[in-house]
Amino acid sequence: MPRAGQVRVADGERLTDRVALGVLTATFPRWLVDSVIESTGRREQRNRLLPAHLVVYYVLAMTLFSSSGYEEVMRSLTEGLSWTSGGEERYSVPSQVAITKARARLGPEPLAELYARACAPLATPETKGAFYRRWRVVAIDGTTIDVADTEANAAELGRAGTGRGDGSAFPELRIVAIGEAGTHAVIAAEMDSYATGEVTLAKKVVSSLVPEMLCLADRGFTAHPLFTEAARSGAALLWRAKQNAVFPVLERHGDGSFRSELVASDDKRKRNDVTPVRVIEYRVADPGRPQATDTTYRLVTNILDPNDAPAAELCALYAERWEIESIFDELKTHQRGPRVILRSRTPAGVYQEAWGYLCVHYAIRALIARAADTGSHDPDRLSFTTALHATRRSVRRRSMPP
Repeated sequence: MPRAGQVRVADGERLTDRVALGVLTATFPRWLVDSVIESTGRREQRNRLLPAHLVVYYVLAMTLFSSSGYEEVMRSLTEGLSWTSGGEERYSVPSQVAITKARARLGPEPLAELYARACAPLATPETKGAFYRRWRVVAIDGTTIDVADTEANAAELGRAGTGRGDGSAFPELRIVAIGEAGTHAVIAAEMDSYATGEVTLAKKVVSSLVPEMLCLADRGFTAHPLFTEAARSGAALLWRAKQNAVFPVLERHGDGSFRSELVASDDKRKRNDVTPVRVIEYRVADPGRPQATDTTYRLVTNILDPNDAPAAELCALYAERWEIESIFDELKTHQRGPRVILRSRTPAGVYQEAWGYLCVHYAIRALIARAADTGSHDPDRLSFTTALHATRRSVRRRSMPP
């Protein structure tokens, strides 16, 4: 049964009815996979049991069937590939050793390139909850993912410290991503070792912002030079400020917000790069959140005209920032599985696998977006778990869906 607030697909219609040629091959067609293999120089020089395009699809399937062994994942995948080629392509199941070597030959670059080329915003102006006025609403945040505890992974990726100072149980990969609030599609991402800070990765990610977007972010990101760099993209920003941040009141607006500025200089004595901003201060009066009663929230935006975005509307909109947390929950808890770590035992394999997870999450979200558009539903109200199961079935299916 759907969770409270979710809608069923119409009677007589299944979510899998919307799957054409399998969700993975529909989102990442063979021509695109071949193209990224060529552009990253991973085309094999001789015929192999595991050609490069099959290994790309294998990595995607591996992140879809995260609880299955290597050879079982290959069985699930080759059944689907044989079906999509009309039975012209047949594959025997190679050993785990052969699969591991093939993944090492492929490397992470084709998966990263596949993600960069295919994973674009999904929402249309008709998508419910995806836009605020003229802007597409997106959010940026970071997370970490546990990986296999090997010497190689620990040495290159590192691990979080603990109160005892001996480090966490598993090495960790850090990811910073931009997610589309209305569809939960991850449309840009960067990843690196645990020692690399979120702000460092965010500086790379904000280059994906464009003027049609309104980007939400928590207080860990609102400072020079990241805010200023993001503003240069032309995107609208609505970021929460830290409690100790100082913003001079230059002009009060009728909606309660005030004009201020962010001095973008490492040397506070210099004012050679000043970013005009508007600051909104408010409190939350919610009996269900007593811990927030005495907290003053401050939002910083580069939408300077209150007529373009009144303060009250921006305060309400900021709650959409939490959609990025829901995206990470889908990725880490439902798709990967709770208490499941990335299985790759080398750093290159970890990056390859992580890009695969992001690609597959996007494919599932694309399926949900298509289903929502057909039924005029809000994509947030359709079950990610149902779509995940439909995606798994689509890969295994041997015949065309009805």
